[in-house]
Amino acid sequence: MAATIIDGREIAKEIRSKITQDVQRLKKKYRKDPLIITIVIGENPSSELYLKLRNAACNEVGIGTKLLRFDADASETDILQAIQNLNSDPSVHGIFIQYPVPPHLSSNTLMRAVIARKDVEGFNPENLGRTLIGDETLVPCTPLSVLTILDHEKIKLEGKDIVIVNHSTVVGKPLATLLLSRNATVAVSHVFTKNLKAYTSKADILITGAGVQNLITKEHIKDNAIVIDVGIIETKDGVRGDVDFESVKEKASLLTPVPGGVGPVTIACALSNMMTTYRNCVEKK
Repeated sequence: MAATIIDGREIAKEIRSKITQDVQRLKKKYRKDPLIITIVIGENPSSELYLKLRNAACNEVGIGTKLLRFDADASETDILQAIQNLNSDPSVHGIFIQYPVPPHLSSNTLMRAVIARKDVEGFNPENLGRTLIGDETLVPCTPLSVLTILDHEKIKLEGKDIVIVNHSTVVGKPLATLLLSRNATVAVSHVFTKNLKAYTSKADILITGAGVQNLITKEHIKDNAIVIDVGIIETKDGVRGDVDFESVKEKASLLTPVPGGVGPVTIACALSNMMTTYRNCVEKK
């Protein structure tokens, strides 16, 4: 029996509806419009598409957005100064840095520079540390979207064998922490893992974000596994994920498509994080 295909766009629509109500209520309460600034360094077609979709989502729910653009050869000093200016600007309620950044810049340095309370992406070490100890106030958007999808589908995580194919700070590491906090048994693998299939074929839930087209085929999963595809790969046929969709859908029980799966939910989760940073800035502590 073919897998049930998870409709990420519908899940995202539900989240945006709730956030629209929250925005209206908080605007009335605090008399301040939320404003999120995105720092964009250089040009990347995939990033530009993501920015367009995210800005459209912000406009839909009533969150103000502005772009602060830098040339691809901008110095780290200039970008760090801009971040500090945004950190101290009371009219700014959240900061994004659009990744990937040019190779002469340190992603880790930029992540550390964004003050924790305005860190929409949850990458500041303070927020990552909180995630590690179970305080999920500001969780990185992609791991949050995976949890949101599993929760929406009413998937019990406790006791499940879960394999993640990604070991990045952005996805794999925080996601593993979040799943462990829910008493799942988690294995983290990646493209350098020897005999990847030996791990993935045992997973009740497989979450893959390696960025390698068709990395996961039906031979990599067990019968009725749940497969969440976080991969985003630009191909001549459009955006694709890690999963060989046509073969895997005949063996999995639940499957996210690319596009239309994790991506829309990630944007919706970014909106949710924006509301958290907005509250951080306007509520008296």
